Amino acid sequence: MIVINNEKAIEIVKDKIRAWREAEFKKNDVAIQNALVDGDETARQEAVEYRDYLRDLPAQCEGKSLDELKMILSSLDE
Repeated sequence: MIVINNEKAIEIVKDKIRAWREAEFKKNDVAIQNALVDGDETARQEAVEYRDYLRDLPAQCEGKSLDELKMILSSLDE
């Protein structure tokens, strides 16, 4: 019988999220800079909100089941 350590699964998913979001942070930094240069406050605000979402993403894994963790990972591919 295979027993899955849910705490370990959570840490693995968090690590995968952290690796994935590095590229997202870089793209988002460019979007923020472009919005500042263009004076586009709406685009800047959206980029700042996305940056906050990226920062908070690993914390969203806490207390999740294996199926919920799989859904979080699959949402990163979209």
